[in-house]
Amino acid sequence: MSFWRRSVLAACAPLLLVACATSFPAEPPIAAKGPQYGTFGFDVAGMDPKISAGDDFFDHANGRWVETVEIPPDRSSVNTFTQLREIASQRTAAIIADAGRSNAPAGSNAQRIGDYYASFMDEAAIEAAAAAPLRPELDRIAAIHSRADLARELGATLRADVDPLNSTDLYTDRLFGLWVAEDLHDTTRYLPYLMQGGLGLPDREYFLSDTQRFRELRTAYQAHVAAMLTLAGYDLGDQRAGRILALELAIARAHWSGVDTTDVAKADVRWTPAQFAAKAPGLDWSAYFAAAGLAGQPTVGVWQSTAISGIARLVGSEPIDTWKDYLAYHAVSRAAAFLPKAFADADFAFYGRLLNGTPEQPARWKRAVDHTNTALGDAIGRLYAERYFPPAAKAEAQAMVENIRAAFDRRIVALDWMSPDTRAKAREKLAKMRVGIGYPDTWRDYSGLEIVRGDAYGNQVRAELFEHHRNLAKLGRPVDRSEWFMWPQEVNALNAPLQNSVIFPAAILQPPFFDPLADPAVNYGAIGGIIGHEISHGFDDTGALFDAEGRLHNWWTPQDMAHFAERGRALVAQYDGYRPFPDAGVSGELTLGENIADLGGVSVAYDAYQILLKGRPAPVLDGFTGDQRFFLGWAQNYRSKHREASLRRALVTDVHAPGEYRADTVRNLDAWYAAFSVKPGEKLHLAPDQRVRIW
Repeated sequence: MSFWRRSVLAACAPLLLVACATSFPAEPPIAAKGPQYGTFGFDVAGMDPKISAGDDFFDHANGRWVETVEIPPDRSSVNTFTQLREIASQRTAAIIADAGRSNAPAGSNAQRIGDYYASFMDEAAIEAAAAAPLRPELDRIAAIHSRADLARELGATLRADVDPLNSTDLYTDRLFGLWVAEDLHDTTRYLPYLMQGGLGLPDREYFLSDTQRFRELRTAYQAHVAAMLTLAGYDLGDQRAGRILALELAIARAHWSGVDTTDVAKADVRWTPAQFAAKAPGLDWSAYFAAAGLAGQPTVGVWQSTAISGIARLVGSEPIDTWKDYLAYHAVSRAAAFLPKAFADADFAFYGRLLNGTPEQPARWKRAVDHTNTALGDAIGRLYAERYFPPAAKAEAQAMVENIRAAFDRRIVALDWMSPDTRAKAREKLAKMRVGIGYPDTWRDYSGLEIVRGDAYGNQVRAELFEHHRNLAKLGRPVDRSEWFMWPQEVNALNAPLQNSVIFPAAILQPPFFDPLADPAVNYGAIGGIIGHEISHGFDDTGALFDAEGRLHNWWTPQDMAHFAERGRALVAQYDGYRPFPDAGVSGELTLGENIADLGGVSVAYDAYQILLKGRPAPVLDGFTGDQRFFLGWAQNYRSKHREASLRRALVTDVHAPGEYRADTVRNLDAWYAAFSVKPGEKLHLAPDQRVRIW
């Protein structure tokens, strides 16, 4: 389960890496004698003291910041994470610029990084090529004449681009997505898993909901599809787009919901090749698997089994010409960023401006850095770690993780609702949880990836195929338990249930999350809460289903699981009560895993801070007690401001609650009430027996 996930990284003006490097905004200065934020690590000026903590803790801690901060015109939202990503992206851009200036030897990572970036920045060459780079793929689609041809083309588009245990990698616009990971029941071997896909809108709700907003979005989507096909040289764009929309509507009807998709027990299905033909007729699976590189696999996981059956049925029943139109549109859509400006602008007008409410497309240099990072993230990350994450920072973060792990263990021991047998297994899982800080021990080998200067789209295609083949190569090999699923330059964190591991990249270990010069109370509330969040993911509604070895294995007594589920239902009800709009609210069920992790994270981080104090009273700083500073550090994590379209999309697709409700998780902790003198009658006040306590 990821804490957050990828961002649009940043970059600059055309062609010349040297010129680009000089135009980056300067990094925020790091104070030599004090914390970067305020006098003790928290931005007091961003508070709104007129609002009581008990009525709205998010606004109490962040209200003036929300009032004054402006969402950049090339973003749909702004929050603490996006602000730190700007810093990380500036650093990443500098690394890319250095690679471009280095006259690196052919075949080196520096050459790949520099040439990939330069190719994307070469707008003149991209405009001159027009849609020609895409022509071979469109010609293959045009040559489809049979269901077997269709199956082969669908198989050839499969990529390793989804992860059902990573909360923001659930969706792909390809017909199916591939996840290569440990077998749920035997984590010593890899298994390929197929997942539902095929939609050009973010979720099935966009196709199935009958509200006016979603009806209007579907109409706009159909017009967008027609426009993209017309740009690519197709006639009868409106008619083709109508057929594509009808097909995707049928696909959406087969899809599982986001809640069902994250139900691991329901998704734990696997078929042999012969069973695919029997259980999912309509698609020539032999041809599909051969083209996808999965021929010869004895079993394949089927994450949303009925959805995959329903989609396969459509492959067999819908007209081949409709499928050809569908494949052509999605090929054009995926390629848009690497094609002439007209394609990129049309793509942004729909997906950026209309779906997310973002007024302006990010500058081309920003998009160039983003795509270079996606293609060569580990190569860039190695340089990032060397430059920006010294050993001392890693050692300090590791020590903090171990303090929080120890505090979590104490909480498990003290649970009054857990039996000795379950408690022993929970402690074993916690003790065996592996922690990655900053960067991986080994780096990815890109020697098989060809990057050609001047071939922007070809570079992207080869990078995607390289990643697909890298994942396929895992099959039949020993499992690499040390593999990272993030780059050091990501402002993010991750719990990997099948590895029983947590990962904290270098870029998240910076102010305001983590500042060596800040007050420990703020650090424990901020990065401590994030560390606790990721550890708690190992014991959320999904993580709790995996044992100390990462296997999907029930280690709970029935009574303990019933107690755990009951407490989860109480948290669902609490979050179901949050409604950012009169007609749209938070789904407590969809966000349950993240809410359990937030509640566990802030609780265990508070305990760890108390252990650090060793019974001594914390000093009062600028009029704030230690407990107040701790909780303010937590609230500062979730500073956020959305455009309406972006927030509405998040309510449908994001397993995280909006930031204001994540900050308000503290209403379940007794210590918060004492810290801010919260009284009955205030809006966030909960009677002691209504406060949800899980870990």
